[in-house]
Amino acid sequence: MRKNILIIGGTGLVGKIILRILEGRNSDYKVFVGSRKPGQTKNALVVDVNQPETFATITDHKIDLIVMCTKDSNNKILQFAIQNGLDYLDITKPTPDLTAAHDFARVNKQKLNSRIVFSSGWMGGIVSSLVDLVEPDTSKIQETKLYIYYSIKDLAGKSSAHFLAENVCKPFVVYENDKVKKVRHFSDSEDFNFSFGIGKRQVYNLDVPDLFILNQIEKIPTVLVKMTYNSKIVTRLMGYLQSLKVFNIMSLKERQLLFGSSGKGDQTVFEVMVKTQHKTKRVSLQSLKGQAELTAFSAVLHVEKLLSESVAEGIYFSHQIHSSSEIYEALSAYNTINVNIS
Repeated sequence: MRKNILIIGGTGLVGKIILRILEGRNSDYKVFVGSRKPGQTKNALVVDVNQPETFATITDHKIDLIVMCTKDSNNKILQFAIQNGLDYLDITKPTPDLTAAHDFARVNKQKLNSRIVFSSGWMGGIVSSLVDLVEPDTSKIQETKLYIYYSIKDLAGKSSAHFLAENVCKPFVVYENDKVKKVRHFSDSEDFNFSFGIGKRQVYNLDVPDLFILNQIEKIPTVLVKMTYNSKIVTRLMGYLQSLKVFNIMSLKERQLLFGSSGKGDQTVFEVMVKTQHKTKRVSLQSLKGQAELTAFSAVLHVEKLLSESVAEGIYFSHQIHSSSEIYEALSAYNTINVNIS
């Protein structure tokens, strides 16, 4: 039976890549693209997350699965999916929006007769699967740290840049021995030695949903996330601007311009360090085509899993619908992704 998928925000960078990968891998899927403005193709639908009157087209086209690639802070599409028994996958929510959406879904759990999957962790929510790969018993894990290498040459969309612009002055939460610690982006620098020939880099705090997922859902006591840019100068500059509180006196538009640069494409790398009482394991991942490609491919893996109908009705984070070996094998088989475990 043919499955109908709707990618809301499908005209954006990640949405377009999801569409390309899906169409290349799954001829049995019919993929529609939802956007606020009318499109030029037969698969284009007008769906505006702020105008519920446009949602009727979702049921009119017998959509089986909604993939959210655009911001929906009021969770109107999530509410529509629950009310209409539609499967739902979101890859866009920053930590505050993710926690609010998760709470909303749980409150409405009694009405649920579909699968609701939150996949808003780093790179489509695959970090938790990689943690599970090296240590399936999370009760043994004392500490998980995620280190991110991001290139300013990478082809990037607006959402992550706008999130940083909006939140760089605000504190966020990390966890140390199950104690909440409030920190700011680009603070608390340390040195980390990256794989794939990158070498030692200065890294700073970054807020990603994996902090919440790994501590609050998987109960890992200490969870930290730190990042660096490919440019050492840019990385140090961000640290100086934060320490001198320059971000606080910049306008939102100025901060958006600062974080909003995008190149023509470059690699992204991240490292997951998992520490137990007796050992420390490292998973190193490199996406040669950058973060958009990796996020999109991860989302496609979640779509394929949901439409295989092997997942029961319920509320999930993306790592909860897969086995970790499935994710590892799929990533390893993709021609522009490299994964090492040490």
